[in-house]
Amino acid sequence: MATEKDVMISIRGFQAYEGTENDQMSLLTEGKLLPVEGGYRLSYEETELTGMEGTTTVFQIQGPRVTLMRTGTVCSQMVFEQGRRHHSLYNTPYGNLEVGISTSRLYSTISPEGGKLEIDYSIEIDHALAGRNSFRISVREAQSPLKQ
Repeated sequence: MATEKDVMISIRGFQAYEGTENDQMSLLTEGKLLPVEGGYRLSYEETELTGMEGTTTVFQIQGPRVTLMRTGTVCSQMVFEQGRRHHSLYNTPYGNLEVGISTSRLYSTISPEGGKLEIDYSIEIDHALAGRNSFRISVREAQSPLKQ
């Protein structure tokens, strides 16, 4: 039976939107890694640092497809598949947006011990390019204080 592991997750995010300065975000947080049928489930709780406190973020990694799901104060689902375009619904306090997600690169070495997940994608709103984003995620098993 698959067991959930405590992991440390390092996330670097980059965003480039038309007419704005490029934005970069780094986060180091505790999370959970669980082997599931055909892949892995990586989850963590957002904090006020990300502006999404009260939200759980889950990456469902299954072969060539990754689904990012957020539930709580922010609710969204985005599907990433290299070379493909997927439509997603993004719920905001101001209403719902339908966005198109086109993934140009998806790379994963996630295993029971951790690994890397890299996603480069563009977002379209109303069929117009709104921005280019990327995630660089590194996962490693959390060490107990006695194992240092």
